[in-house]
Amino acid sequence: MTGEPFAAVDVIRTKRDGGRLTGEQIDWVVDAYTRGVVAEEQMAALAMAIFLRGMDQDETARWTGAMIDSGERLSLRTARPTVDKHSTGGVGDKITLVLAPLVATCGAAVPQLSGRGLGHTGGTLDKLEAIPGWRAELSAAEIGRQLDEVGAVVCAATPTLAPADRLLYALRDVTATVESVPLIASSIMSKKIAEGSRALVLDVKAGSGAFMKTRERARELARALVDIGTAHGVSTTALITDMNVPLGSAVGNAVEVAEAVAVLRGGGPPDVVELTLALAREMLASAGLSGVDPAPVLASGQAYETWCRMIRAQGGDPEAPLPRPAHVHVVPARATGVVTGLDAYSVGVAAWRLGAGRARKEDPVQAGAGIRCLAKPGEFVEADQPLFELHTDTPAAVPTALEALNGAYTVTTTGTRDERATAEELDGIVLETIRP
Repeated sequence: MTGEPFAAVDVIRTKRDGGRLTGEQIDWVVDAYTRGVVAEEQMAALAMAIFLRGMDQDETARWTGAMIDSGERLSLRTARPTVDKHSTGGVGDKITLVLAPLVATCGAAVPQLSGRGLGHTGGTLDKLEAIPGWRAELSAAEIGRQLDEVGAVVCAATPTLAPADRLLYALRDVTATVESVPLIASSIMSKKIAEGSRALVLDVKAGSGAFMKTRERARELARALVDIGTAHGVSTTALITDMNVPLGSAVGNAVEVAEAVAVLRGGGPPDVVELTLALAREMLASAGLSGVDPAPVLASGQAYETWCRMIRAQGGDPEAPLPRPAHVHVVPARATGVVTGLDAYSVGVAAWRLGAGRARKEDPVQAGAGIRCLAKPGEFVEADQPLFELHTDTPAAVPTALEALNGAYTVTTTGTRDERATAEELDGIVLETIRP
C-alpha cells in the first residue's frame, strides 16, 4: 500500500527463508495488521513461517513489545508492591482463586487479568462466574480502586490491552499455529507486561493435561517467557509444574470454587496447598516480601476474609450457595487395589463434554458441570467404590464423558491397603524453577 515502509510479502519471504526480521519490520507488520493494512491471509502466512522457522530471543522480545504498543498500558498506582501470576493452563487448576487473596493478605497487590477455558483446560473467569452476581468485566479505574481497597483483583483483560494479540490469537487458532513457542510466549507476555505489574511469576505446566506435553517443551517455553519479561524490565520467574494428574479433586466450575474455598479456610487437597504455597513464596520474594511466610496465613483462614472482600467488590456473594448440577453420575472402581494412574487430559476432556468447557470461545458453559475425582494416585480403593462423580445439566452428555474416561485411571490389583503411601513414588509438583 502506498506510504507504507514495507511490503508484507517481503516480510513473509524473509521469515519463510529462515531470515531474521528486523525490529522495524516487526513493529510495522504488527501495527499494519492491527490497522487492517496487512491482510488476514498474509498474517496467516507469516505466522506459519514463524511456526516453522522460529524467532530468536531479540525478535520475540521485539514482537512482544509491538503487541504491547498496539494498545494501552495500565497504570497501577498503589502503595503495595505489585506482582502477578500466570498459568499456561491445566486440569483442575484453581490455584489463582486461592493465590490472589493469599498473596494480597501477605501484603502485595495482585492484579490478575485472567481468561476463559477452551477445550480440555479450564478458565479462571468461567469458574468465578459460577458465584452468583460476580462480574468479570472491570474498567481500569475499578481495577485500581479494588487493588487499593482489597489488594487483589481477578478480572478480564480490558479491550484496549494488547488488541493485536487478540486478533493474532484468533488467527492462530484456525491456522494450526498456536503451538509456536515464540508466538505463545509473546501472546502471554504482551498482556502481562501491558497490565503494569512490576513482577511476574509463571506456572508453566508439563504433562498430559498441559499444552506442553513434555518437560523439555515446557522448559523451552518457560525460558522464552522469562527472557521476554527480563528484556522488558519485569522481574520474571517461572516454575515448571506437573500436569499429568489433575490438581486437587475437583475439575469444572462451581466444584473448583468450592474446593478453592476449602483451601482458603485452611483445608483442601494437599497438592493444591503445595502448589499455592510454592507460587506464593515466589510472588512474595519478587515483590520484596520474602520475609513473609504464606503457610501460616493460609492455614489460619485469614486469606478467606480477603477472598470474601474480593468477591463482594466485583458484585458477587461469597456466602451464596453455588450452582448444583441437575444430574450426577457415579463411576465405580472396577477392581480392588491401589490407584496408580489418573490421566489429566482424559479427565479434562470428560469435564468439557459434560458442559464445564467450550469448543469455541463463544460457547456457553454450565456453572454446575464438572467432575469430582474421589481417589488420586497412591490411594487404596475397593471394587465398586465410587471413583468419579460426573456433574452435568445434560444427562445425554454422560456417555461421551464416560468414553473419555475409559482408560483414564489405573488400579493395580496387587496393591494392599497398607501399601497406599508407597504405591507410586511421584516427583514433587514443582519440577524446576527458571530464573533470569
